[in-house]
Amino acid sequence: MLRTALRQSTRLYTTSLAPSAKQVAPSIAQSANRAATWSKSQRPKEDAMVGPRFEQMTISAQPNPMAAIDLIAEEPVHKVSKRVVSCDGGGGPLGHPKVYINLDKPGAHACGYCGIRYEMEHHHH
Repeated sequence: MLRTALRQSTRLYTTSLAPSAKQVAPSIAQSANRAATWSKSQRPKEDAMVGPRFEQMTISAQPNPMAAIDLIAEEPVHKVSKRVVSCDGGGGPLGHPKVYINLDKPGAHACGYCGIRYEMEHHHH
């Protein structure tokens, strides 16, 4: 009796990947006027895609072409004497929540928020 009930519940709640009987993505025809303007206040695409917002299309013309990861890589590793340091990204409104970073293992350890790296200076006595 228990085995029969177990088999029936297994059939009802299976995780097998059976194809769905219903149509997943029905084909819907595109609007006939999609290439044209559809509102009185809408400008044609040729006129709308000009101006200061769309002028600098090349990365070399951008104010800072470097990615954030490259900028962080240029930041020198912060040498500290403690086993645990805290990082708040510089504090204030431009910072991030304070996190504590354990420096027991050798090498530089990066903050999970801002990427600033910390390393413990080993003092040999």
